[in-house]
Amino acid sequence: MSKPDELLVDIAYLVESGQSNQMSLTVVTGGAVITGRLAPEAVWRQRVSEVLTDSAHLGEFAGTFTASTRKDGPPTHLHFHVARILQGAVGIPETGGMYRVSIEDVGAWTVGDFSYH
Repeated sequence: MSKPDELLVDIAYLVESGQSNQMSLTVVTGGAVITGRLAPEAVWRQRVSEVLTDSAHLGEFAGTFTASTRKDGPPTHLHFHVARILQGAVGIPETGGMYRVSIEDVGAWTVGDFSYH
């Protein structure tokens, strides 16, 4: 098990503590490049729950994301919203998605997001 990057944990903590919800970040994890804005976990969970609730086939999973899971200690995951997986000259999906990434699995990162305009 690798030790999470302390600076990245500090950034995640600031987002979680509500001091910032506008932090743009790009990470490399598991061979994928993900770029977007970070959100506090509670906000991210609520948005995923809303999307699932609106789905005719996935609504039964919505409650899983609204369950309280407050944990003590430093954040262990980054919660991206309006995010894309970068592949070649495109970002998938074009409109942005919701991604959860383990901080331990981040191999490289940079502040800011990449976009193709």
